[in-house]
Amino acid sequence: MLLDTHALLWVLEGNPRLSGRAAEALADPTGEKLVSAVSAYEICLKHRLGKLPGAAALALDFAATIADLDCTLLPITLDHAALAGSLDPSHRDPFDRLLIAQARIERVPIVSNEALFDGFGVERIW
Repeated sequence: MLLDTHALLWVLEGNPRLSGRAAEALADPTGEKLVSAVSAYEICLKHRLGKLPGAAALALDFAATIADLDCTLLPITLDHAALAGSLDPSHRDPFDRLLIAQARIERVPIVSNEALFDGFGVERIW
């Protein structure tokens, strides 16, 4: 499963906004947990802009933090980028568009509270 950026942050924070279904899926030791390189970009950018002050540790050492969560980094490929660029323009968030493309191409569900994702051909866990 691929974690949306907010799901990753909520797991790290122990935030109760993470749904029970999502928490259960993420706790399953048999399920592979993927974190996109686009989440690193989004978190580091927003932290630098002062929008995510609580994400300092993650922004400083993203790889170690996701490894501690037993997550695998999912790089962005040319196929991911091309699909993200060709998706319906109704969803303008470039970070979400890349996550949607990655979930579709990798054929994995995405852990996200974004109901808008449902219209883009991905399975969503929430």
